[in-house]
Amino acid sequence: MMRLPVLRHAISALALGASAFSVVTPVPAHAQRVRTGIEVLVTDSIHLIKGKRVGLITNHTGLGPAGKTTIDILYSTPGVKLTALYGPEHGIRGVARAGDHIASTVDSATGVPVYSLYGETRVPTPEMLKDVDVLIFDIQEVGARFYTYQWTMTLSAEAAKGKKFILLDRPNLVRADVFEGNVLDPKYRSFVGWYPVSTRYGLTIGELAKYLVGSGQLKADLTVVPMQNYRRNMWWNETGLGWVNPSPNIRSGDAALLYTGTCYFEGTNINEGRGMTQPFQMVGAPYLTDAGAIAKALNAMKLPGIVFDSTSQTVEQGYKHGGMTVPVIVMVVSDRDAVKPQQVGLMLLREIYKRHPKEFQWRTASIDRLAGGPRVREAVEKDGGVEALLPIMEREAKEYEAKTKPFWIYK
Repeated sequence: MMRLPVLRHAISALALGASAFSVVTPVPAHAQRVRTGIEVLVTDSIHLIKGKRVGLITNHTGLGPAGKTTIDILYSTPGVKLTALYGPEHGIRGVARAGDHIASTVDSATGVPVYSLYGETRVPTPEMLKDVDVLIFDIQEVGARFYTYQWTMTLSAEAAKGKKFILLDRPNLVRADVFEGNVLDPKYRSFVGWYPVSTRYGLTIGELAKYLVGSGQLKADLTVVPMQNYRRNMWWNETGLGWVNPSPNIRSGDAALLYTGTCYFEGTNINEGRGMTQPFQMVGAPYLTDAGAIAKALNAMKLPGIVFDSTSQTVEQGYKHGGMTVPVIVMVVSDRDAVKPQQVGLMLLREIYKRHPKEFQWRTASIDRLAGGPRVREAVEKDGGVEALLPIMEREAKEYEAKTKPFWIYK
């Protein structure tokens, strides 16, 4: 079992656990805190919703100054009538497990009805929208194509026919100026990839919406309320906004960063870290008895910005290999500006597949949905396949980036 000094710094993050809120490094004293879309709306653009019946799509990440929720801010704003709430995957409080069916209910604090967009329907129905003049979206996402919040946004914007759709912009936690991975093949459209964007799609969610509407792919009456003091090359801890787990298993900035590469393990019989201490920063399975050798081999490749280690973990019940103590490979980000999550995820998949061709199994439909086509699966299965695919992915990401540039909001 390897023991690398750099790992000690990363493991200190384990004390954060699975709670929704964590203490973070404060923004430098000389920098201005980013003002998110909800702040700008109520201070500078309240005319957009004054006198209107407002529906709000949000969850626990919809926060304004001093941790006040977007729900409470709008509910208490004079001249604004909050008439409906809508919750995405993980629910309006962000605690449900991935994929769990969410029921509609009533918000106990305000008495406003809460409609689930991750239950019987993933699109607001006309009945859900009947008491709404304006539909607002305020949710933090992570910049990965297979996250579902941005597709809740696009489907809701399209469903709000005849109503203004207002998106309150938030930062991309892992920078809005980095584009990685292949572009989705539309034949593999699903709720983990609805439009042809790169896997790490760059952009803020507001810029993504502007691009999709502006390029004619999304039909919606869209208004984006932009942030103030935001730069596209900012990491989450440079915004001054603090950290909130966007979903139960994205518990740190490094997890959000690596997620765009390690989420592929959801499409295999290897646990992607769910039910363990560092989801998406470690992977494990009973047959990885050579985890130390795999980590050593990957370190010898000198992939930029990443160090691999090995240990063991007991997996919580209800997840892959639940109740078992399994060998795991741990990924530690040593340079977040240099690391390439797509490269990390694919090289790790290939090394495991090469060593365990009999034990390794794909969940074929799942991996092809996540990867936006069969190319990742096919590349992992052949010698030199990943090395050949990565430059193709890089080219596709650059072409997609160029298409989005006219719709950027920030420098």
